[in-house]
This record gives sequence, C-alpha cells and structure tokens, in this order.
Amino acid sequence: MMSEPPVIVRRDHDGAVATVSINNPARLNCLGTPQIAAFIDAVTALADDPDLRVLIVTGEGERAFIGGANLMELGALDPPKSRDFLTLIHRMCKVLRDLPVPVIARVNGFCLGAGLEVMAACDMHLASDAASFGMPEVRIGLPSVVEAALLPQLIGWGRTKLLLYTGDTIDARTALDWGLVEKVAPAAELDTALDAWIGAILESGPRAVRLQKELIREWEAMPVGDAIEAGIRCIVRAYQTDEPTRMIGQTIERLRARKGGR
Repeated sequence: MMSEPPVIVRRDHDGAVATVSINNPARLNCLGTPQIAAFIDAVTALADDPDLRVLIVTGEGERAFIGGANLMELGALDPPKSRDFLTLIHRMCKVLRDLPVPVIARVNGFCLGAGLEVMAACDMHLASDAASFGMPEVRIGLPSVVEAALLPQLIGWGRTKLLLYTGDTIDARTALDWGLVEKVAPAAELDTALDAWIGAILESGPRAVRLQKELIREWEAMPVGDAIEAGIRCIVRAYQTDEPTRMIGQTIERLRARKGGR
C-alpha cells in the first residue's frame, strides 16, 4: 500500500495557477521534516515555470491550514538539531517570499505557530470564518522565531507582542480587524472568494505582476527615497516588452467601445 504524499500539488487554469497543500489532515496538517522538505521541493520546482501566475498555499481537509510544528519532532530536538529544524522552517517560508509570483494563503482552519509563519510569508491572506490564529510556542517553553519576525509589519509591534508573550489565539474576525488577513469568508464561500482574487491576478499583465512582487520585496528593505528610485527603474524594465503598450491600447479600445466609438 502506497503512503500518502506529504504535500499535494494541483494545477488549474492551464497551469497558470498552482496549489501546494500540506497533506497531514489527521494531525491538523502539522509540519514535520517530511512535509517541510516536500513543500520546499514543490515550490522550488514551480519557481522555474514561466507559465505560473499565482500560487495557493493551503492544508488538506477542513480543520486546519497548518496546526504548527510536529510536537514529537520538537520534543526530540537538541541545540544542534533545533538549529537545523528551524532553518528548514525558515527555508519553507523563504521559498514563498522568493517565488516570482503572488502567493495566496487559503486559511481553512487552525493556523498556529509555524503555520502562522508560513501564512505571514505569503503575499495575500484569505481566511475562513472558522479559522483561528496564534503563536503558542511560549506555552511549550519556546520563543517564536524565524518568520514570526514578519508579524510586526502586518499587525504592529503591540499586537505581535500580545500574541507572542501570551500564546493566545484569535478568531478570524479579529485577524481581519488587526490586518493579519485581508479577507474573511464563510467556509462554504472560501473558494468563491479565492477565485475572485485569482481572476484579478490572471487579468493583469503577467510580467507586470512579477515585476511588482520583485519591487515590493525590495521596498521592504529600503528607505522611502531608495524605494521610489527602485520603482522608476522597475517601470523602465516594464517598457522593455510590449506588455504595457499592448494592454494600455486594449484598455483604450474598451473605453471607446463603451462610449460608442468616440
């Protein structure tokens, strides 16, 4: 009997959309080394696909996005092994941030610990109204590390400290109010909301979207003045292909058609 794969990769929209799903639903899609390594390999392979337009990250089943790191594996770590394991989780997040197309987190349930770090590494965040979020590491004797460092830019330092010092969980509506996610939908309508985001990305210029993600990543580490100059350089690169002039021309034609050809 064949074992279940640690992650499942699906392709839609003629390959333009990929979904990478953690496949450990019996354990709330918790992350052990097999899941993390397979995830890194899957996303790394997708990064080289010029037809890819958007990536969806989610968890199998209806209970959890990612319920955290595998407690049995955490409990067996020592100082050298802990460095290796947390470096692996960091790499899992980094491949998402480095992917040249937008990454949407489809949060369909529990999003805890390492799962929240993976979610924070995504570009856009959509949650079911049944989802819950937290960083409970302090409750098992550990600090929250690696991509927990992304949380202050999403929710501010005060709320980050609240989550990290207390280990408390928050519901989806609170996550929306805090800016941890951009949209909350009823569980039955989660994929409808997801399709709207996917559709908007697919209607946009593929090179423009890739340039935009690259630029946003640069902005994160730049003073405002340098970020503005980087944006001007990015526009010049955009005009090195016909995508802007072609899409602007199509927009002008649509506007003229609405006005009766004037």
